[in-house]
Amino acid sequence: MASTSTPRLVRADSARASEPGSPRSWLSTPQPTAGPLPKTSTRSLSMPADRACGASVGRGTCPSPAPARAAQARMTGTSAQRMNSPIACPPTVPRPSPHFPNPVYWPTVLPAVAPFRPVTGRAILRSQFSRPVPGGHPMAAVAPRSRRRRVWRIASVAVTVLVLGVAGVAGVSAWNLSQTFDSQVEKIPGAFPTNQATRPRALEGEAAKAQNILFLGSDTRGTKRQSLAGLSGQRSDTIMVVHIPADRQNVQVMSIMRDSWLKIPGHGEAKVNAALSWGGVPLAVETIEGLLGVRIDHVAVIDFEGFKGVTDALGGVDLTNPVGFSATHFKARYFAKGPLHLDGAEALAFVRERYAFRDGDFQRVRNQQLLIKALLTSILARQALVSPGKIGTLVSAVTPHLAVDDGLTLAYMAATGVELRDIRADDVTFFTMPTSGTGSSPDGQSIVNIDWGKFEAVRTAFRTDTVDAYKPELQTIG
Repeated sequence: MASTSTPRLVRADSARASEPGSPRSWLSTPQPTAGPLPKTSTRSLSMPADRACGASVGRGTCPSPAPARAAQARMTGTSAQRMNSPIACPPTVPRPSPHFPNPVYWPTVLPAVAPFRPVTGRAILRSQFSRPVPGGHPMAAVAPRSRRRRVWRIASVAVTVLVLGVAGVAGVSAWNLSQTFDSQVEKIPGAFPTNQATRPRALEGEAAKAQNILFLGSDTRGTKRQSLAGLSGQRSDTIMVVHIPADRQNVQVMSIMRDSWLKIPGHGEAKVNAALSWGGVPLAVETIEGLLGVRIDHVAVIDFEGFKGVTDALGGVDLTNPVGFSATHFKARYFAKGPLHLDGAEALAFVRERYAFRDGDFQRVRNQQLLIKALLTSILARQALVSPGKIGTLVSAVTPHLAVDDGLTLAYMAATGVELRDIRADDVTFFTMPTSGTGSSPDGQSIVNIDWGKFEAVRTAFRTDTVDAYKPELQTIG
C-alpha cells in the first residue's frame, strides 16, 4: 500500500531551481504580475501527480507530464521516497489584494500519490490552508479570518436588532407621552391678538430664531375650579417672560410685577394684571407685546397648584432661603433662613407668601424665581428629562394645572429641549423688570412704577436678542 508524505514546498532559492532545463527553473524566471487569473481545475488538486500535472496541459496552468517525471527522477532518496515526493506545478498568477499587495508566486503543493476523489473548494481550504504551512503560505489565515468575519456579522446583526428594538420602545413611549400631554392639557383658543396690525413687527435675520414664552400664574383658580383657558374676571398673580436666544446657549426669565402701572390696549392705564381680567389671555398677550416691543411666540397659564404637583413628583426640592419668615398660608410653619428641603405643600406656601415681607410682592417674586430655579436644578441633576418614566410623572403632575396655546405641544417642548441640551441651571438667569418703587395711582390704587428710562435697555435687548448681555439690578419698594 503506497504511503503518502506530508506535502512540502519546493523552495525558489534552491540551487537546482536555476539549472537550465530543470522543471523548477520556472521559479527563477520572471513571472507576469498582472492579468486575468487563469482557471485552475480543482480536480487536479486531488489527482495522482502524473495525471495532475498533465491534466491541465493546453490550458496554460501546468507543464507537460514529461518534465515533472524528470524532476522526480533527479530527486535523491529511495525509490519510494521519490515516488512520494511532492511535485511543484507552476503557479497561477495571483491577484493583488489588500493583504498581499505584492503577489508572491507560490507553487501548488501536491502529494505524489493520492487517491482520486472530488473535493469542494471549502474542503480544499479546510484541508490545505487551515493549518500553518512552512514558509508562511499566504492562504493560511483565510479560514480563521472568514470565521471571524461571520462572528462579527452575527454580532452586528444582533446589536442592530437590539438598537432598533430599544428605539421602537422609546418611540412608542414618546408617542404615548405626547398623546397624553396634548390630550390632557387644556388648550387656549385664540390665545393671540386677532388684529395683526397692532402686534409688533416680526424680527428678521438671526434674531428671528429667538423665542419668547409668556407665563401667567393664577393663585385663585385652585379654589374656584374654573377653566385656566378662560380666566376672564381673574387677575394674574405671576407674570414671567422666558427668552430663549437664537444660539440656545442660555435662557433669561424676566418677572413683571403684577401691580406695574401701564397702558392696556382699549382700556387706558391700569395694573398689568388687569389685562387678563378684562380680555383674557389674548389681551394679556397684547399688553406684554406692547410693553416689550416684540412678539410673544407661545403662552402658558399655570395654576399655583402646579408647583405643588411638580415638587412632589421630584420627591421634594432643595433651596437656600434668603429671608426667614412665618407662612400665612401654612399655619405653624416657619421657613428658616438658609438651606431648606420643601415638599409640595411647603413649596406652594413658599411662593404664595407676601404679607410676611417688608417689600411684599418684590420678595414674593424673588421667592418664585428661587423655587423655579431649584426645580430646574433638580430636574437636570436627576436627568428627569431623559427618562420616559420620569417625564411621564412630571407630565401627569403638571397637566391638570396647565393651559397652553395650540402650538405649545410636547413635540415643540421636546425639540426645544434638545436644542437646549447643553445648558445647566447656572445658564438660566432670573431678573425683575426695572422699577422705581411703589406709589399710588390717580384713583388711589397701590401700584408699582416702571422705570421707563432703564426699561428702554430691556426693550432693546429683546428686539436685538441680546438679553443675556443685560445687567439687571435688584428691585425693591424703593
